[in-house]
Amino acid sequence: VHLVESGGGLVQPGDSLRLSCEVSGVTFYQYAVGWFRQAPGKDREFVASINWIGGLTYYADFVKGRFSITRDNVKNSAYLQMYSLAAEDTAVYYCALDQSLFGDGSNFSWNNSTFRSWGQGTQVTVSS
Repeated sequence: VHLVESGGGLVQPGDSLRLSCEVSGVTFYQYAVGWFRQAPGKDREFVASINWIGGLTYYADFVKGRFSITRDNVKNSAYLQMYSLAAEDTAVYYCALDQSLFGDGSNFSWNNSTFRSWGQGTQVTVSS
């Protein structure tokens, strides 16, 4: 199983970015997928998740309506659209694939969840 994130970069406060996560080596549509992030000196934290078919989404409280997670099961990809970025959003963003089949994605926010596979991460830096 291989997950590859892309789309990160250096942006200014208030800007938008769209991250992509391309998945291979697995029947993608059967798995929930999620995004996490890790800022320097901090633990990795849950950002958003989406169920296997794309009809259920979950977000961390700090997202506050600024981020949107989607998926395209034809392209074997998941996306994280981010708006109104702030310095506090600076982090390495990772996507992760659920351990179980046909999950609803709610488990991504649980502290003890484990996942089948992770990507290598993409850096997002928000700075003026």
